[in-house]
Amino acid sequence: MKPFDIVIVGGGGAGLYAAMEAMKTNPALNIAVLSKVYPNRSHTSAAQGGANAALANKAKDDTVELHIFDTIKGSDYLADQDAVEILCSEAPKIIRELDNIGTPWSRLDDNTIAQRPFGGAGRPRCCYCADKTGHTILQTLYEQCLKKGVFFFNEYFALQLSVHDSRMKGLIAMNMKTGKVEAFPARTVLFATGGYAKMYWNRSSNAAGNTGDGQAIAYRAGIPLKDMEFVQFHPTGLRKSGLLVTEGARGEGGYLINSLGERFMSRYAPEKMELGPRDLVSRSIETEILQERGFDSPAGKYVHLDLTHLGADLIKTRLPQIREMSMYFEGVDPIEEPIPVRPTAHYSMGGIDTDIDGRTVMDGVYAAGECACVSVHGANRLGGNSLLDILVFGRIVGHAAAEEAKKFEPAPITPEEIKDAENQLRSYMQPSGHFERYGTLREELGQTLALNVGIYREASKIRKGVSELHGLQERFKHVRVFDTSDVFNTNLMQVLELKNMLDLSETVAAGALAREESRGSHTRTDFPQRDDEKWHKHTLATLEGDRVKLAEKPVTMGRYELQERTY
Repeated sequence: MKPFDIVIVGGGGAGLYAAMEAMKTNPALNIAVLSKVYPNRSHTSAAQGGANAALANKAKDDTVELHIFDTIKGSDYLADQDAVEILCSEAPKIIRELDNIGTPWSRLDDNTIAQRPFGGAGRPRCCYCADKTGHTILQTLYEQCLKKGVFFFNEYFALQLSVHDSRMKGLIAMNMKTGKVEAFPARTVLFATGGYAKMYWNRSSNAAGNTGDGQAIAYRAGIPLKDMEFVQFHPTGLRKSGLLVTEGARGEGGYLINSLGERFMSRYAPEKMELGPRDLVSRSIETEILQERGFDSPAGKYVHLDLTHLGADLIKTRLPQIREMSMYFEGVDPIEEPIPVRPTAHYSMGGIDTDIDGRTVMDGVYAAGECACVSVHGANRLGGNSLLDILVFGRIVGHAAAEEAKKFEPAPITPEEIKDAENQLRSYMQPSGHFERYGTLREELGQTLALNVGIYREASKIRKGVSELHGLQERFKHVRVFDTSDVFNTNLMQVLELKNMLDLSETVAAGALAREESRGSHTRTDFPQRDDEKWHKHTLATLEGDRVKLAEKPVTMGRYELQERTY
């Protein structure tokens, strides 16, 4: 195969914006997007609430500066301030560009783009398309990429980077339709594969495919991962499934109610109430449940998200998908009765360590979006900043890769590398002696993380989790794929995803054990205070042998000094 100038791994918002921007930067480039699902089915489509931008349409006194401060404060001061400044400064431009290429934003009465309040924000600045914002943005970007001539390789599973003497030569991937391993020689590779929160199993809002594939490939290639211990739990997942109920439901005026009929957020965030930052609201709900002020049911304990006072018209026009999901998955019509909710593993603040242009330590390898850690979210992401992240940095990294691609001379990927990858896949189908089943290992991984490295963490529990993860990694060596066919071998794909999650879960647990403080989404009951003297720094995780090695990296400061974070 002729070398590509850029191979983008992932067909979500970051990957598609990067492809669109790269083609705009240099239309002569040969650009490929690999995705294990069709791009318009990528997890970006699940983003409901919206994208932040200081347009000042709803609140006339909103400014970029206020957005920057809210983001840094929301991050518990772990975000890199130069990256945050770029994120917030570029936001209005990004929203208007999406508007110009056809994104159907909801509108205010004066026909300007509508904005709603979101958690941790000082002004209503979240731009939205009802409660289907990610879906509409994704369709718009996909159309543009098709129009500009981007090559799509849909239903391809990325396996590994091809690296020789620290030089990246391209990507090796499996064609899911045929089972064949194929080479994609490339001048540059850009990872945009999304997050890894699905490792938490049934208490996760993530799609089944959010298994950290890009981070795991980079990690095994020697590229550091940053701040992996910071996993965000969204306050309002549906009780049974963990599916997301957008923060927009609270932005429109929804109440959180405990079994005593109290709006309990008055105890935890008296000023912001239900629109406190996500880490705080999640801990508050979990505390209410642990202190027996939640509701009980065969599907687990929960609290109520009450929208009934908002009225049928508002719910039908601004939250139609939430109503539909509540009816299908909980048997509850939010027009008539409250929605049962509980925190759900939602977002990965950690990821592949990059600079502000998406470059990694390996020449020619870039990352953008949730799979990257630039770091704009620090210890806790504000609602409405995730779609913004993938759009702003998708654009920036796509431009950088397009500008720099010609610096890297292409090199062939040898037939021996392809054969080795094929043999590795076949080895899962031919274990000898004792074997392990995928389903058992997958269930135990989710339970181990939820019980030991969840919302509340403590040293003895984390150590137990680390020990159990090491045991699962050993048992994985005996995993067996029972389906030996080539065509759409979903059993094989599940096993490959499990390997990625097992590798990454160790970095999450190791970072959580090392960080002896509470900051943002990382809450240690044995170290309940934030410790700026010892822990105002990023953690870096690299693979050494078959175990994680931790290092540190300073936080990039700017005009905002450390201060107490209160709401």
